[in-house]
Amino acid sequence: MHRGTRNNDAGAHVRAPTLWAALASWAVLSLILATFTVAEATAAPTEYQVKAVFIYNFSRFVNWPAGAFTAANEPFVIGILGSDPFGDRLDEVVRGEQVDQHPLVVRRFSDVAQIGDCRILFIDRSEQARLGQILAALDHRSVLTVSDLDDASEHGVMIQLDTQAHRVHLRINVASARAAGLTINSNLLRLAQIVQTGD
Repeated sequence: MHRGTRNNDAGAHVRAPTLWAALASWAVLSLILATFTVAEATAAPTEYQVKAVFIYNFSRFVNWPAGAFTAANEPFVIGILGSDPFGDRLDEVVRGEQVDQHPLVVRRFSDVAQIGDCRILFIDRSEQARLGQILAALDHRSVLTVSDLDDASEHGVMIQLDTQAHRVHLRINVASARAAGLTINSNLLRLAQIVQTGD
């Protein structure tokens, strides 16, 4: 089974510390503490900076099936479907990063038929009217679906980023992930509200 872990080999590319690297490290720490605080002060990260780091970290806390990748160096694609609320924030977070030997890349799609071998798909709020159609098209594919749409997890999205009182909370639909052959790390599950929608 392919495990979503960052490449820490001695020969791996090392880059100078940046805001994004620091934010990514903060993300791991904050996952242990259960939530992120969304920016209230000017110097604090914005809501979508925080959500970008969450999405990056999902690549490390989810296992994909062994056959999900056809080549050892195949890109690990994080897709955005619909309008892009991140700007360049998600690109900055994943730049130079790998999951095992798979380089992380961000791609943007206007239709679910375009996504190809996407591993994580963020479904934007602009796609609310088409959510059922999107999830039906992805049925039993090894794609981790993520959204901040209201009640997304109840409708079958695997991970919902739910912002309440300046904090981002996780709501996870384990049955949806299991149906797609994905295994979510128990450490991540402990920090989330588990949504039960049946198998």
